Amino acid sequence: MNTQPLHHFFRRLPVLISFLAVVLLLMEQGIDFDNRTVAVFHFVYTVTAFVGVIALILRYISSSARPSWSTLPFDLILLSFLINIVLAITSDSNGVKPFPFSLPTGLYVSVLLVFIREFSALNINIRTAHINPAQLFVFSFLFLVLTGSLLLLLPNATTGSISYLDALFTATSAVCVTGLTVVDTGTSFTLFGQIILLVLIQSGGLGIMTFASYFSFFFRGSSSYEQQLLVREMTNAERLSEVFSVLKKIILITLLIELVGAVLIFIQLDESQFVSFNDTLFFSVFHSVSAFCNAGFSTLGANLYEPAYRSNYPFHLVISGLIILGGIGFPIVLNLLRYLKVKMIRFFVIVFHLRRQIYFPRILNLNTRIVLITTTILLVSGTVFFFLFENSSGFSGQSLPGKLVSAFFCSVTARTAGFNTIDMSSLSVSSILLLLFLMWVGASPGSTGGGIKTSTLAIALLNVFSIVKGKSRVDIFSREVSALSISRAFAVMLLSVLVIFSSVVLLSITDPSVKLIHLVFESVSAYSTVGLSLGVTSGLSTAGKLILILTMFIGRVGMLSLLIALIKKSGSEWHQYPEENLMIN
Repeated sequence: MNTQPLHHFFRRLPVLISFLAVVLLLMEQGIDFDNRTVAVFHFVYTVTAFVGVIALILRYISSSARPSWSTLPFDLILLSFLINIVLAITSDSNGVKPFPFSLPTGLYVSVLLVFIREFSALNINIRTAHINPAQLFVFSFLFLVLTGSLLLLLPNATTGSISYLDALFTATSAVCVTGLTVVDTGTSFTLFGQIILLVLIQSGGLGIMTFASYFSFFFRGSSSYEQQLLVREMTNAERLSEVFSVLKKIILITLLIELVGAVLIFIQLDESQFVSFNDTLFFSVFHSVSAFCNAGFSTLGANLYEPAYRSNYPFHLVISGLIILGGIGFPIVLNLLRYLKVKMIRFFVIVFHLRRQIYFPRILNLNTRIVLITTTILLVSGTVFFFLFENSSGFSGQSLPGKLVSAFFCSVTARTAGFNTIDMSSLSVSSILLLLFLMWVGASPGSTGGGIKTSTLAIALLNVFSIVKGKSRVDIFSREVSALSISRAFAVMLLSVLVIFSSVVLLSITDPSVKLIHLVFESVSAYSTVGLSLGVTSGLSTAGKLILILTMFIGRVGMLSLLIALIKKSGSEWHQYPEENLMIN
């Protein structure tokens, strides 16, 4: 008798039970049920915790499914937590507090932890012959958008009721870290709804595949060659052997920066503006995550232009720092950390004479140098021009330091963040045109932001200068830019113009009463996942909102990635035709 299917089913049983428990947990939080139904839900949670204990023990007893020893500390903590939950339930049904929080909260936490643990341990082999990294990337964002839209429709997620179109628009904006809204985030969504938005922003900013891939590798201790190739596509790791190390660094750096950002925001807040400590804490965490992920979502009605916050310049600087760190790109951050590490080693070697001679290789790669220089030029020039354009209009009534901070904030937030500290309707035409350019350029590769990316603009300009100088190659900092990078840069720029142009044309048909400059601004903001608006988003027609939804999605996943996902890859080029020049000008 073949017992393999039965064995396979029982290995999947904890995942199925924990998944059911997570669904029931979301339903309990999102819908008001009677006490009898809630009791049934809590019984399922208890069964999930009990199954989690058994699954953990059996996993280490079984020789075929034993995890790596690196996961043992986590599993021991989880096992003790689950056993404590089960003992608390069986010993006192009236509700004891075995932890700093209540027993129901402990049950909720146990359900989520068991689901993460069991789902991550699944051996899911993704065959690159059937699905390429671009398709997986697009499908993961589509899954997040659809799931988020359904969660936002739950009755307890909103203070009133919203249509599915508004829920879909909000979920797309959150997952694509755009920030465009058709309903007020602070007043339309409850705490539960705002937590959903927070999870969508974090998942969309880093990508759900980043979390899933890392936890899968962590709990299983190994991965297939194809999975490593997929992860390398997502992380831009230089070597295949370090893909999961890069994943771990990305997650840890993100959580650390967001934690520090939340603390700094908390310090700058006026406690009189909040009902309780928990409200202040949630506000700090929400805005820290939103800023680092370049989402631009705020629980304030007028974004950061609220009277109590528009002059809080230290708060603006903290938000600006988070936006810059999130938009500069994880490869750049990791390269800079490595550079600082080498600098410190060199310092100690020189000071303490540890060695007479030591060789330090070139640490800052070409990508880091180009991104840092381009980002600095855009930030400085944007600050100067905004200060000149809005000194006597948009920034009127502010002190000189306040005007400088506001100009700097405008230059930062235009690069895919979407927060605003001034009245957008009061901006001059010059400032709007400057915003359009900065939004179009966007953040840097491998970041949480959108746009054509800083390196794309830099490569295009370098190529133009090379042509003008009569050079056949593009070189900078003693390095030659590859022909593939140049081709991809111009492809990204062309596709962005085509998508934005198509969006504007369609919006002019669906919403002819809206000014053309406003439609262009909305389209560029949506495609570059910025979130800045001139105040016409909520007034668009149903078709207009659907167009912006599609534009946001294309802007987040990238038109080039979308085409790669949809068009079958051609075979290897075994031949080469004779070369012939075409007339260009």
